[in-house]
Amino acid sequence: MTTTGTPDVTVTVIVHNDAERLPRAVESVRRQTHRDLEIVISDDHSTDDTPQVAQALAALDPRIRYLRLPENSGGCSAPRNRALEIARAPYLMFLDSDDELPAESVASLLAAHRERDIDFAMGAVRRIRVDTGRRSTWMPHLVRERRTLDGIEADPRLFFEHLATGKMYARAFLDRYDLRFPEGIHYEDQLFSAQAYCLAKRFTVVPEPVYLWYVAPYAGSAAASISNQRHLLTNVRDRIHVQRLIDAFLAESGHEALREDKDHKFLKHDFRMYAGDLPYRDEEWLDTFADLVNPYLATLSPGAYARLPRAERVVLQLIRDRRLPEARLAARGLGHAVAPRQVATDADGRTYWGEHVPRSADARRELDLTDLDLDTRPFFGARFRHEITELGRGPGACVDLTVRTYDPALRLPVGPQRASLLVSPGRHRLTVPFRLSPVRPGVFEGRVRLDPATARLPVSGFAGVRHPLVVLTCRGQGNRGILLAPLAFPPSTARVPHHGGASPHLLTVEPEGHTPGRLQLRWEPVGLTAAVLRPVVRLLDRPRVRRTARLVASALR
Repeated sequence: MTTTGTPDVTVTVIVHNDAERLPRAVESVRRQTHRDLEIVISDDHSTDDTPQVAQALAALDPRIRYLRLPENSGGCSAPRNRALEIARAPYLMFLDSDDELPAESVASLLAAHRERDIDFAMGAVRRIRVDTGRRSTWMPHLVRERRTLDGIEADPRLFFEHLATGKMYARAFLDRYDLRFPEGIHYEDQLFSAQAYCLAKRFTVVPEPVYLWYVAPYAGSAAASISNQRHLLTNVRDRIHVQRLIDAFLAESGHEALREDKDHKFLKHDFRMYAGDLPYRDEEWLDTFADLVNPYLATLSPGAYARLPRAERVVLQLIRDRRLPEARLAARGLGHAVAPRQVATDADGRTYWGEHVPRSADARRELDLTDLDLDTRPFFGARFRHEITELGRGPGACVDLTVRTYDPALRLPVGPQRASLLVSPGRHRLTVPFRLSPVRPGVFEGRVRLDPATARLPVSGFAGVRHPLVVLTCRGQGNRGILLAPLAFPPSTARVPHHGGASPHLLTVEPEGHTPGRLQLRWEPVGLTAAVLRPVVRLLDRPRVRRTARLVASALR
């Protein structure tokens, strides 16, 4: 391990008012299997105990250097750039204080650099939900296999992997193009990564996990990441602003041919995130949102729109046509094959979203649902829309539901319909039959009491979430569809016995925490069962982390 010479790699850990998690992040770098590195803690002028914690960490390990910015920059770019100015290694990595590096990260990425002359190496980013501990790979299809690419043109899909973290950059590459993080803007990673992809002559993708990204989807507004502040209209402005900067860079650098791929990424990823939130926004917010996004949407390439699924194109067109209440309705069905409440048919027999045939050619093209074959597809795949219009509380965990079913293609025969609610926690099914009565052509309504406490659970108990399905039965055939709940109703939790003899459970009935807002049932074991089933992620319960925490605490005394 080198402490006085030039280290192989500099890992910059940026931090702002995160004294609690900083030791975990730094410890993940200290425990790297490749030891010849330096660690720069770049503090964006924290006002909590971060300076004292950082100084104590530096006292523990000669590889750690502490850099404090003279004033807060309000973003990630400045602390990264200031660290770049003092970094001594020929290879550079970046880590946020609320994340970690797996132990082999530096070794894996450095090996890729030493195998070939490349400008940067990148690996798999593992996302960890802080509320559940669930792990998943970010953009797994892009990092599934080891490969070296001669520029982004070889696979423009990589625009979707726009994180500046999870990569190791050659210092010579960054200096050759004076490539630095743009200061004074949000979503700086997107611009920096687009520039790096386009400027790099060669880079390598490795499938090994090289970054642990902790995601707090329900963090309070003060603690939420920039990406999770989509309710702020300034967030929308920031995201569009950086897209325009990327577009300008592509044009100026001779990469205009990549514009459709980059536009597709924006529509499929960036806009899609806002689209999923539209059902929760009020009219005033939606009106301003349309004002902000529509001028930019008009600049995107038609080919980027054509590559989207039909349901996403419908939401986009409704926003562009300022049919905002309908955009909210359409957004609730994204990803779940939910029908519109009604459709319109023109003289040629073509079917369109909504009550009226669109006037403009663009709208007719994007809102045309004819290819979905709503009126002819097999019944098991027919599209309906099931919404809870009234929800009442019964005894215990019971809920009384009024369910309205929309049948825009008139697939159901005239008269009452057989239906049931289906819930399957574990292997056993709870089926609750009810009747849907006709309200008007294409609309049915029924009432049903759901008592999820009567669901049979596995002998060992059950911990998890289930979304009740509506099952329609017609002429011996079945059709299953999701049940959309009121977007805002207070969760209700009841303690229910486990009929298999194990410990009881807490059963919560609530709206889903994100679009499309399905009715959600959540079981949580208590007592002895909880000790076996409840997922507990002890993020700090590791011997070396505990030892580091004790040393830091001792240094601060």
